Amino acid sequence: MTDVLVVGAGLAGLAAARDLHRAGADVVVLEARARPGGRVEQETLEDGRVVQLGGELVGEFHTAYLELAAELGLHLRPSYVAEPGAMTTDLVDGVHRGDGLPWMTDAERADAERLAGLAGELARTVDPDDPWSHPDAERLDRLSVNGWLREQGALPAVIRARELAHLGVAAGSAERTSLLSVLRMDAVAGGLGVYDLEAWESMTVAEGSATVAMRMADELGERLRLGAVVRRIEVGARADVTLDSGERVDADAVVCAVPAGPLRDIAIEGLSRARLESLHRLRHARAGKYALAYRSPFWRERGQSGLAESENLFGSTWPQGEGVLSILVPPERLLHHVSASDPVRREELLSALEHIYGPAACDPVAVLRRDWGLDPFTQGYVTQWAPGDVMAVGPLHGTHEPPFYVAGSDHWVAGYMEGAVRTGRAAARAILER
Repeated sequence: MTDVLVVGAGLAGLAAARDLHRAGADVVVLEARARPGGRVEQETLEDGRVVQLGGELVGEFHTAYLELAAELGLHLRPSYVAEPGAMTTDLVDGVHRGDGLPWMTDAERADAERLAGLAGELARTVDPDDPWSHPDAERLDRLSVNGWLREQGALPAVIRARELAHLGVAAGSAERTSLLSVLRMDAVAGGLGVYDLEAWESMTVAEGSATVAMRMADELGERLRLGAVVRRIEVGARADVTLDSGERVDADAVVCAVPAGPLRDIAIEGLSRARLESLHRLRHARAGKYALAYRSPFWRERGQSGLAESENLFGSTWPQGEGVLSILVPPERLLHHVSASDPVRREELLSALEHIYGPAACDPVAVLRRDWGLDPFTQGYVTQWAPGDVMAVGPLHGTHEPPFYVAGSDHWVAGYMEGAVRTGRAAARAILER
């Protein structure tokens, strides 16, 4: 018996457990994997470089994450946005270099600016904490992003550019993304009208983003139990958790910090029907990630920054460190890619990179892969809101039903590492106040 059980040792669960422990609560964290961190993970190469296989990037408005990193004695450095060189766009009909959508005409770029302005204005009418109160919420939620662009008379090239951007962050097609969900995210960033890379992805932890999780795990010590797969959560006056070993653990409260997909694999009893329906309507984009290490950042010699968006195999690339490229494979392409054998997958990957960066891209010293969309304890990468999902999940989103508390990137609005830390710490505060 303990005061609080935390299910899941990703950033959210660890942040909640750390705050509870530091406040004097008796806390136990149950993690299914053999490591802490969830969707942040890193490996050290033989040459000493630390490579990130999960989340990396944050912006200045991700204040909860930035505060936690400072508390842990970690340091922030500029991300790829400070990398010299031009961005690359890999279209099915050609490769283009240059910032500012160089493959578009002046008229098409002007139309993109017009629509970004309209989107920003609309985002500023949405309360990110209560999008359901917007007078036009149902219609905005039913509309896809691209559907709204067509309503506004967008030129085809502008819709194409928006699709590139959506798949570039592995969030799923803009044809299958709720406009209200995007407006809600943009409202948190200030109503910019577009996913501005400087605002959203300007920084990363110098010691490695997974170090945030590792330092919290070190603080918790034996309070963190690895390899503990939860199969059932029963909620009443107290919370009772059953592991796949048959062991039962009870507590005064439970923090459920499990992603939306794996959460559906846990039997939950005692919660209201509305709560369960809300939790089970969440979904993840089933994306994947590669990290390739090279002897040097060869793309600089070609005048390229290492940042690219693609209509082919992957959605985007960016340099995460000296000579290391990160690559996201969006959900629309991951299943086709994983249907091939590992040698074929490697060949497809290197061929796609050669198309963008030349022959030097075919000679990495390390190729690391995480198919997050297929991982049984993740089943996805970032939260994905299909048209209709925001209203279906409803105002219960991110709220608690004591002694059952929720935390995780699924339960905030914008930025999945920020969301994890923010909701984890908020769940701890709610328990301590109660």
